[in-house]
Amino acid sequence: MINKDKTLGLLGLSSRAGKIVFGTDACIEYVNKNKIKLLLLAQDASDRTKLKFNEIAKKVQIPIYELGTIDEISKAIGKKNKAIIGITDINFSKEIVKRINRG
Repeated sequence: MINKDKTLGLLGLSSRAGKIVFGTDACIEYVNKNKIKLLLLAQDASDRTKLKFNEIAKKVQIPIYELGTIDEISKAIGKKNKAIIGITDINFSKEIVKRINRG
């Protein structure tokens, strides 16, 4: 079991550092610009959203993980109703993946 609170805390830190994008359109735009290093999906995101972003991540070879609920990740970044988060910084993305995989 991953330490979700610490991982969400790191997500909040990357948000405050300005190293994330959120929402479907912004994430797709940044993926197309090759600026996304990691995608995080809410566990309760719609099946359509999950399918779309899993296909995108596989196509461009970006790691994608499910982490927390929409409410949890939205609270972590200080926004409302965000189901998809893109991490634009390689160091934050490596640390988040390390914490997810440590579990």
